[in-house]
Amino acid sequence: MKASATKKNGVLHFYFEGELDEHAARQIRRRIDAFIDENAAAESAVFHLTHVTFMDSTGIGFFIGRYKKLAAYAIPAYFADVGCEADKVLSLSGVYTVVPKLPPAADQYAPGQGANIAATQNINGGRRA
Repeated sequence: MKASATKKNGVLHFYFEGELDEHAARQIRRRIDAFIDENAAAESAVFHLTHVTFMDSTGIGFFIGRYKKLAAYAIPAYFADVGCEADKVLSLSGVYTVVPKLPPAADQYAPGQGANIAATQNINGGRRA
């Protein structure tokens, strides 16, 4: 599991690649939590899951835990760019009722067909960093 985090325009972006299981969650939890703590004044947070190839119930727990940590700072969380494998697990678990999934990035729409994510989701910088 590879994980990276950036901050752009007040929005925390977390990128995940690979398998999110118990072993991977243990390895990345502290780094992600430290990044959240260092950026407690952020406006929102977005979990990008395009390249997650496997996720089990530990992955669900990992995201619920990060959601709770963000909520303690009053930072709303969203999923974006969710790949097929992760989407199946997150949909079945019902986690989207707590952490909503953003529509595809505005720059992926054909001209004139896209939604302005910043306006519709009340976040700034909804695009990839």
